[in-house]
Amino acid sequence: MSDSRYIGRFAPSPSGELHFGSLIAALGSYLQARARQGIWRVRIEDIDPPREVPGAAETILRQLEHYGLHWDGEVLWQSQRHDTYREALAWLQQHNQSYYCTCSRARIQSVGGIYDGHCRDLHQPAEHAAVRLRQQHPVVSFYDNLRGEIHADARLAREDFIIHRRDGLFAYNLAVVVDDHFQGITEIVRGADLIEPTVRQISLYQQFGWQPPEYVHLPLACNEHGDKLSKQNHAPALPEGDPRPVIINALCFLHQPVINDWRDLNVEQLLRQAILNWSLNRVAENPPFSNALR
Repeated sequence: MSDSRYIGRFAPSPSGELHFGSLIAALGSYLQARARQGIWRVRIEDIDPPREVPGAAETILRQLEHYGLHWDGEVLWQSQRHDTYREALAWLQQHNQSYYCTCSRARIQSVGGIYDGHCRDLHQPAEHAAVRLRQQHPVVSFYDNLRGEIHADARLAREDFIIHRRDGLFAYNLAVVVDDHFQGITEIVRGADLIEPTVRQISLYQQFGWQPPEYVHLPLACNEHGDKLSKQNHAPALPEGDPRPVIINALCFLHQPVINDWRDLNVEQLLRQAILNWSLNRVAENPPFSNALR
């Protein structure tokens, strides 16, 4: 049955090329959207220039196309949305839902590593200050459509977290919430490494008075040492050759049905079959290490 209201997305940061772990997240979100006959967006989260690799964003888009993961509409670039983030910050400030904070990391570590609201009512000046959310809707748990009820550390859930950094950069939690709301995202399918910030993002939705999306956090691909495949851990980039064996490995990782005749299919046909077969219920919590790129 068609679900025209379903809108999913894949939102990589251009800190390097996509690797097998990235493909798991991209493919999972793509299949979930296409199986619901919904829309699949792509957003480039390029709001942290010190972490970005020149040319990585364009490479990521080429990789997605090479692997047959074609998105709907225009790519949304966060670097072009600074005015929107400033408007969101101004709205929170006008409604007394944020404040300036000059606390150093050393001070926060000295009180146990969780911010204690020191600057909440000090009316600090804006100069050299971060902006923190005045937490009024702490979320200590949420329902994940794959994992069920997930409970957060209550201390972290109640923390007044940073929404604008003192170096002038917009915080991830602010930008992702503003953009997911703007794009009308109804369900976010992403890796389990992003479970922790989810309660903060839901609380920010509530403070804006917006309806939060639903969530699915897929299992993470790990290397032989049990470490998450990541750009920081120098995970190898996706191969530039035939994408079909890698897609098959990703489908196996997600415990989807085996497509025995995949060698007779092109990439588009393979993905169409994967869409027909897709079942979130088959996705395992802790799949074994995948040898896809070894």
